[in-house]
Amino acid sequence: MRQRSLIAVTAALAAGALTLTACGSRDSGDKNSESGGGTTVTIGVDAPLTGDLSALGLGIKNSVDLAAKTANKKNYVKGVTFKIEARDDQAQPSSGQQNATALVADKAVLGVVGPLNSSVAESMQKVFDDAKLAEVSPANTGPALTQGPDWRTKKVRQFKSYFRTATTDAIQGPFAAQYLYNDAKKKKVFVIDDKKTYGAGLAGTFTDEFKKLGGTVAGTEHINPDTKDFSAVATKVKNSGADVVYYGGEYPQAGPLSKQIKAAGSKIPLVGGDGIYDPTFIKLAGGDSAGDLATSVGAPVETLPSAKQFVADYQAGGYKESYAAYGGYSYDSAWAIIEAVKKVVDDNGGKLPDDARAKVTAALQNVSFDGVTGKVSFDEFGDATNKQLTVYAVKGAAWAAEKSGTYTG
Repeated sequence: MRQRSLIAVTAALAAGALTLTACGSRDSGDKNSESGGGTTVTIGVDAPLTGDLSALGLGIKNSVDLAAKTANKKNYVKGVTFKIEARDDQAQPSSGQQNATALVADKAVLGVVGPLNSSVAESMQKVFDDAKLAEVSPANTGPALTQGPDWRTKKVRQFKSYFRTATTDAIQGPFAAQYLYNDAKKKKVFVIDDKKTYGAGLAGTFTDEFKKLGGTVAGTEHINPDTKDFSAVATKVKNSGADVVYYGGEYPQAGPLSKQIKAAGSKIPLVGGDGIYDPTFIKLAGGDSAGDLATSVGAPVETLPSAKQFVADYQAGGYKESYAAYGGYSYDSAWAIIEAVKKVVDDNGGKLPDDARAKVTAALQNVSFDGVTGKVSFDEFGDATNKQLTVYAVKGAAWAAEKSGTYTG
């Protein structure tokens, strides 16, 4: 996960239409099957469909489903019908790896959208890469996934089959630091993380930039994400004299943490990344969460001219759950796979070649189109070229956009 002097957001053209209802298929065959004179191509989906993060995961699944149905309705790739195979990783790396193995075994799968969590992605990347099966995440923000463990000093692409439409924490953390120091005038921060790949990495890039700007780190703490009692941490925050808390992690812990910090007497904002940007955070944090902040990838989908069709089609599709924080990016991730399939089919005389997976992965590198979230393309590491982010604040009982832009170091 879940990704700047600030500049204005850039909008692009919308990506397609749809009216059908949602369903996540789990019954794809063991090869690219012939159906009605055409070929069925499966787009895999891996996300937490149950558990604490299911609000985000279901938004991912539904948005991929929407992209597949839109492509089918438009007959976008002649002779090809798209379907999805959605699998639940429960935000657990072991489950993600099992899902990756199962998706690889299904020869009809020519691309996978997901996962949500960077720690889950770490367990899946090699499985997909060994099979030359493309993976496009709408939400992973850990820089090492694309640029290697030493990305701060030497960037080396890890897997040619891995791509993402979300920007990284190498940008998201500093973006938050610049906003807090320059715009919100916060000078003394207490930094907390959940020790997981996403949370610790995000807290690290935030801290580096905040100190570089001249800010002071009043204290640091690592929490156990399996607990809900943060009273000891809340006391440390109060005694530190910090005027803001930065949390690297996700909303199931961030909400109670914010609530308990306020209850301990520290009426200061908790700030986090895209992992806390969900309505559930506000429910968990309670009435004192007003003023808490989150950064998230991109600009608010509802404000983008390029996303109007997506929003309308999602509503018309009858999905029970919200598209949530990563809906637009999930649609664009699926559409990138669809564009790659189209390229491969067009280059092979209107049909899929025997080595379709490898060719789809290769085609993805050069995909470029106007998507829901703006221009969609990938750099030499497989990272998104769109590096837009937004700061959101809790106002009333909802998130409201404060400022959109990009980070320039």
